[in-house]
Amino acid sequence: MEYIKDWIKIEEDGIYLVFAITEDEQLKLMHFSSKPYEEKEESRLFLEEGFQLVQVNFSGYNRPYEKHGNKHIVTAPGYLLKYVGMEDTRNELGRLLVITQEDQSTGARVKTFWQFYTGTSVLQSYNEVTNIGSEDQTLEYLSSFYYLGIEKEGNGTSDDKMKVTIAHHGWQKEMSFHTYTFPELGMAQTQPTVYQRTSKTIEFTNTGNWSTKEYLPMGYLENSSADTSLFWQIEHNGSWHTEIGDENNHFYLALSGPTEVQSHWFKVLKPGESFTSVPVAVGVADADFDNAMGRLTGYRRKIRRYNEDNEKLPVIFNDYMNCLFGDPTTEKELPLIDAASEMGCEYYVIDAGWYAPGQWWDSVGEWQECRERFPGGIKEVTDYIRSKGMVPGVWLELEVMGINCEKARKAPDDWFFVRHGKRVFDRSRYQLDFRNPQVIEHVDEVIDRVVKEYGVGYIKMDYNIEPGIGTELYADSVGQGMLEHERAYLKWLDGVFERYPDLVIENCSSGGLRTDYAMLSRYSIQSTSDQEDYRNYATISANASAGLTPEQAAVWSYPQRDGDEEETIYNMVNTLLLRIHQSGHLAELSDVRKALVKEGIDYYKSIRGNIKKALPVWPLGYADNLDKWLAFALKTESRAYMAVWRRGGEDEIEVPLNRIWKGQKPGRVSMTYPKESMEKNCNWEYRKDEGILKIKFNQTVMARLFEIER
Repeated sequence: MEYIKDWIKIEEDGIYLVFAITEDEQLKLMHFSSKPYEEKEESRLFLEEGFQLVQVNFSGYNRPYEKHGNKHIVTAPGYLLKYVGMEDTRNELGRLLVITQEDQSTGARVKTFWQFYTGTSVLQSYNEVTNIGSEDQTLEYLSSFYYLGIEKEGNGTSDDKMKVTIAHHGWQKEMSFHTYTFPELGMAQTQPTVYQRTSKTIEFTNTGNWSTKEYLPMGYLENSSADTSLFWQIEHNGSWHTEIGDENNHFYLALSGPTEVQSHWFKVLKPGESFTSVPVAVGVADADFDNAMGRLTGYRRKIRRYNEDNEKLPVIFNDYMNCLFGDPTTEKELPLIDAASEMGCEYYVIDAGWYAPGQWWDSVGEWQECRERFPGGIKEVTDYIRSKGMVPGVWLELEVMGINCEKARKAPDDWFFVRHGKRVFDRSRYQLDFRNPQVIEHVDEVIDRVVKEYGVGYIKMDYNIEPGIGTELYADSVGQGMLEHERAYLKWLDGVFERYPDLVIENCSSGGLRTDYAMLSRYSIQSTSDQEDYRNYATISANASAGLTPEQAAVWSYPQRDGDEEETIYNMVNTLLLRIHQSGHLAELSDVRKALVKEGIDYYKSIRGNIKKALPVWPLGYADNLDKWLAFALKTESRAYMAVWRRGGEDEIEVPLNRIWKGQKPGRVSMTYPKESMEKNCNWEYRKDEGILKIKFNQTVMARLFEIER
């Protein structure tokens, strides 16, 4: 291509990068893949208009080219930036690229940070824009990652070769992955030889503080012709935006935090002032979902705060789900504590309700123990938990105050989110603003008290409201107020772990509604759902390791009062390859069902050392809410553990095990949970020559766990 005067080609950890420097000193990202670059001719017009490394938009500047509708492309000064230089260094994590571009007319300097992580084909990307001019500039959009040409490898059209997998997510319907072709989402290319464009985009976005209330902030793009894939996650605990669209006969991927169009966000940059985008992770692999998620799992383990919880994987009992349901008392807790200890649980968590009598929803906020529920004080119960060999925990929801909380009545408005001059309400609660130092003093006092006075070693940190687009106080925009609050929350959380490095804090937001790696790089454990039906929970359990590491994914097991042996086994299988959140009225189970719970927990303890280093595999593909049969496995170098569920449909299934180790036929297969019921309701046969495990479940709703040797 004559317009190109120089090339920069980099290969690092299996990521192939190619940058082009044009005659007018612009930097173009031409290639980001798991395979080497094959140069294809691009017209000078397409090169001038596209292939920017960063999209950054200031108010009041013309965008003369390809923009249609709400697309975040051909931004100004994004399309005007000139290449200044690239710093290429190494640090303790791996290789670091820092790329600088500038535009003198708008006074924009943009630095792109790409941090590689040794041993995995995933990098972390973010951008920093600085106003080096003499006038204020209003920032409306800043990408964290942008790449045009996601479909250019291989042969054929995007209609035939491209697919995108999106993680739909919602209360009690978490981890619902679905794969679409581009035409199915309204992006058919149809006539690839004809220059065309559309205002349509494929986008999934979040606006608000529940970062995953509709989608997980991640995705997977597959090119079947080239046998390549591109996958990503946005590491932010609030508003974010993912966009796939077309520009000049190519398709692009744009990842960012909040935007003006989607999130009511903008930020005024005064001369000398900078703004940094939210971080994102982007990785490459072959066209194999399992392999891509395995690489993302390895990356997630590298960016996570080191903690003993993710090394030891202790078993947790929590009294809430299908048990006390937020109505704890000393009298109710004591027999459950005895039963949980007998089953082998290592943490015992007193969930919601310990701080208030009666209906407490709209009065929360002070977090003082309720003597009506605990006449001898909460410490009497936490001491009893410790006497039974378990670490005590309590439930908190520190980011809110109920509208009938006395402290909320006395506090000034700037403790809370405010819009249109009024405090923001949601579900009879106010949202606290963590930018306020007095709010930090309040929440720190609560943490210090429950740890030092009550002897708590585990906190279930819940969050059950959605305060919307943000707060108007002390910010250029409500979206910026939201972003500053969310970053202040993370800073506060870092401070808590500095004071109490051994404290285990569970990330819960009405279950899994903040399953993001801004939070999970800090929290060691994540509530995956508030799903109350164990049969439906199997979908969440089967898919959870695509959304987060298995050792962080807490899954409920709650044997029913009126259940039977198969129901108990199913509950246990739901959680045995992830993190056990045991619940249910354990003290009231039959001896046979108690024995099944204890057997499951004992088995879990024997394999959890492998769970923390294993990678996920889906022998039947990822699970769907309508699937009758589901299978999920974790694999190490030498062994795999596979859960299989049935919830209707035909009574037999053939599971191809050669997907586990990439075409290799495994050696020996055994059913390892439950051991005493190997012949009861379950028949199976491993056909080693075919690599097929044939299973027959004689009851409509059943589950079993298998071990597979390589």
